[in-house]
Amino acid sequence: MNRYLQGAVEIAQQAGALLLDEFEKPRQLQYKGGVDLVTAADLRSEAFIVERLRTYFPQHAIVAEEGTRRQAASDYTWYVDPLDGTTNFAHRYPCFCVSLALAAGEEILVGVVHDPSRRETFHAVRGEGAFLNQKRIQVSPTERLTESLLATGFPARKRHESPNIVYYHRFTLLSHGVRRDGSAALDLCSVACGRFDAFWEFSLQPWDVAAGMLLVREAGGMVTDFNSVPYKLGGKEIAASNGRIHPELQQVFAELAARTCSG
Repeated sequence: MNRYLQGAVEIAQQAGALLLDEFEKPRQLQYKGGVDLVTAADLRSEAFIVERLRTYFPQHAIVAEEGTRRQAASDYTWYVDPLDGTTNFAHRYPCFCVSLALAAGEEILVGVVHDPSRRETFHAVRGEGAFLNQKRIQVSPTERLTESLLATGFPARKRHESPNIVYYHRFTLLSHGVRRDGSAALDLCSVACGRFDAFWEFSLQPWDVAAGMLLVREAGGMVTDFNSVPYKLGGKEIAASNGRIHPELQQVFAELAARTCSG
């Protein structure tokens, strides 16, 4: 096994066990920016992951959600979400995960997402396919938007400024439905393994999507912005799909953008 992958899987699974240990404990909540939750579990998980990454890969840079920024001379950077789905976790809704990705510049090399509640570990290495619990996965065969199940998310901050409610409404009418489950990393994994046919969202951070976007691409899907340009970390908009319904998604994105501009 790729040594970077092996290390990431081990760390993600151990951090997931830590989260499960915290799951039934009384909540210790803090807020970022007024409404964005952070729990003691987020902080404990990040501290654990960062310590392990520094031990295993001391030359690598680290960028983590809860504030860790470790600079390094190396071209390699780990993007770390120690608890994706914090609001779910805080309300004891068991939809959360640990997400780790290794990048060299803009190129994602390794991605691991571990869902401790379901005991599911997704992993991908660039050029080697995508896997769930060591079994190869592929995106769905769905051919039409009208037959698809989609997913999206909404920002914790400045919700009144997000245009996504308009997109949510339109795609709900055009598909079998839209799920909003509160974890972008797991939504992308669900696209990769065919549970969802597509996912879109606005203004996600690199640690939210780095592992998941590699999984989707390695499972045969597409990850772009709303103009069908290949998505890059830090992009304003992300659209991931099985590829087959991507042209229809892009058409709807264009129609809604035009309506927003004219309105």
